Amino acid sequence: MITVTEAAARQLEALLVEKDAPGKGLRVFVEQGGCAGLQYGMTLDDPGAADAVVEQDGVKVLIDPESATFLRGATLDYADDLAGTGFRLNNPNAARSCGCGTSFEPAAEDAAAASAAQ
Repeated sequence: MITVTEAAARQLEALLVEKDAPGKGLRVFVEQGGCAGLQYGMTLDDPGAADAVVEQDGVKVLIDPESATFLRGATLDYADDLAGTGFRLNNPNAARSCGCGTSFEPAAEDAAAASAAQ
């Protein structure tokens, strides 16, 4: 599914403590929008029955089935550098990405698979 770096797991653990949200995970999803066609979203949420759940170092990353098509093989990282602070996705399924890093155009086969699933 996706890889969660140690830095992302540590930050997610700190975020869950700060928000007093035991049992929740970081939901990573893909939705229509952004300047490249699709955009990433993230929120704290409870796991759903159909979710793929990636567990690392005691934290969970949740991905719904529709988003999983676009996130297969991606890496979730956390960085605090000149480019900004926050969770970041390195997505090998993006044919191109927007300069902001939150919007992308899917590779042709991923777009076709998502359309077929609807």
